[in-house]
Amino acid sequence: MDEIFRTAGVEGRVHARCFDCAGEFGWAADEPVVLSSVVKVPLVLEFARQVAAGQLDPTDRVRATAANRLGGVGTAGCHDDVEFSLRDAAYFALTVSDNTAADLLFDRVGVDNVRSLARELGLGATRIMGSLRDILYSMAEDIGARDLVEFARRYPESSAAEVFGSRAVDPLRTTAGTARDMTRMLWLIGEDRAGSPEACRFVRDLMRQQVYGHRLPSAFPAGTDIWSKTGTLPGIRNEIGVVGYPDGSRYAVAVFTVSHSLAGRQPAVDRAIGAAARAAIERIDHCLPATTSHGRRCGAS
Repeated sequence: MDEIFRTAGVEGRVHARCFDCAGEFGWAADEPVVLSSVVKVPLVLEFARQVAAGQLDPTDRVRATAANRLGGVGTAGCHDDVEFSLRDAAYFALTVSDNTAADLLFDRVGVDNVRSLARELGLGATRIMGSLRDILYSMAEDIGARDLVEFARRYPESSAAEVFGSRAVDPLRTTAGTARDMTRMLWLIGEDRAGSPEACRFVRDLMRQQVYGHRLPSAFPAGTDIWSKTGTLPGIRNEIGVVGYPDGSRYAVAVFTVSHSLAGRQPAVDRAIGAAARAAIERIDHCLPATTSHGRRCGAS
């Protein structure tokens, strides 16, 4: 594991757990990590739970205006106003990591409710500071920008010291968790224990449609069932997900990396995330050899 991260020029935090037994593997799994867009998973889960409870109508409409658009992919980067349903906001948030869609969902779901969900799920090391716009505002403020317009202009000229000194990339001062917390959340979603089966299935189905396949999925062969979510900030590249093999075995895995590069593209780091995920799964000590519900022995190929 050390070689994988050292070769890619990053520090890494990893945790993997088996669905069929208590087997796990960790590499700095309890150290705090910046969640970045990984926070969209508990956000959409809380949305799905509220829909299942009849507290929200998934067809209610929201509008992404100039005041909401943060720049980036999806509606966040649109030139004009866009109107869509809450359900589609969840779709955009998990499939293309649309920050504006996620913020509009945070507004309706409630940040405090997402925090309560994290506590309910036993994610004791997870701290949600606010929405995605709150993270961006904190970075703008830390580099001395008066607003997001000035931030967009000044960011390309900012030094690495300015960017890496901001709260947004410090796990002690921003939305953060641990690799172990994230695999627990994934395991609960995968086992329909994080909410109603309908809510958990909704989250899994959206995560299966994520368009980014260059990180965690890159290390696994065709035919592997993967549902996952990336997270990216300057110097931060993450992905969490569940890997399901054709034999029925399933593994929750979370990989978080930190580098000191501001490069927008870092393919070596992306590949390292997949390699670390696969290595972690392969290093799990399967401590319950009894036959599982799939009719296979845990850890068997």
